[in-house]
Amino acid sequence: MGMTVTHAPATEDLTRVSEPRHGPVKPERPAALKRRVRRENLAGYLFMSPWIAGFLLLTAGPMIASLYFAFTDYNLFDAPKWIGLDNFSEMFGDPRWRHSVQVTLWYVVVGTPLKLLAALGVALLLAQKRRGQAFYRAAFYAPSLIGASVSVAIVWKAIFSDDAIVDRTQKIFGIDVGGWTGDPDLIIYSLVALTVWQFGAPMVIFLAGLKQVPRELYEAAEVDGAGRLRRFWNITLPMISPVLFFNVLLETIHSFQIFSSAYIVGGGAGGNACGPADGSMVYTCYLYVQGFENSRMGLASAMAWMLLVAVALVTAVLFWSQRRWVHYEESA
Repeated sequence: MGMTVTHAPATEDLTRVSEPRHGPVKPERPAALKRRVRRENLAGYLFMSPWIAGFLLLTAGPMIASLYFAFTDYNLFDAPKWIGLDNFSEMFGDPRWRHSVQVTLWYVVVGTPLKLLAALGVALLLAQKRRGQAFYRAAFYAPSLIGASVSVAIVWKAIFSDDAIVDRTQKIFGIDVGGWTGDPDLIIYSLVALTVWQFGAPMVIFLAGLKQVPRELYEAAEVDGAGRLRRFWNITLPMISPVLFFNVLLETIHSFQIFSSAYIVGGGAGGNACGPADGSMVYTCYLYVQGFENSRMGLASAMAWMLLVAVALVTAVLFWSQRRWVHYEESA
């Protein structure tokens, strides 16, 4: 009976590395590799060139120019003259400048929390499942899209003027204070009402944060007997604290930059450009008056840089404070 013998493959056949059909791949030479990297970098910079040009011409260039103008006497028509720190000393000694700082701080401290409270309250309502939820979200978000326009500011001024809707409604309840836009003490409240009406953008951000809170936490707290207020304070707020910090930071910066609504509601160009008796004279409004109505661009540039420094300091304080009340998942 015949016997078939099979031979095991040779050891070199097992250890032989398979090579491509067309031969081994040669490593790329350093010079060729450098040329390829250089071509890829060049293509990337070409694609980025519109943004780089826009940043240099529209952002970095004007900022550097305004920093130079801040130390000069410049009226937009004659060549700037170097005067050192005179603009800053005049600015600090100007009572109208100090008044604009007070009005702006009052607007930021009062308007920003009210806007965020309205946004969070509506977001809590919309986070629950109900009919027409998409319609309500769009309806509440719409004012954020149109609220900063000049046309809305004109309508807002008409609503709060003498013998208008707000004035007539007040008289029904026995309140006869006249229109808000004509009263130096009340016009700032109309601006606060306008910014609170535009709570749509932070509301959407709050709503996205509320959707990320695990439902198991609420169910466990409900089993333990925690009420709605306790669940909100111990679960909802800590879980959405990063979103809350983002909204506080963003809305605070926006509040410092208010201009168009204050300028239009206050009266626009003229002697009362910042409201009656400077009632709505926020910082940017007075900056505009000095730069474009009084043709003192050097002083306006100094005011602009002072605003930048103030916003940077407030931002730094907010980032420093987040360690005490913002809870991220890693720290949790």
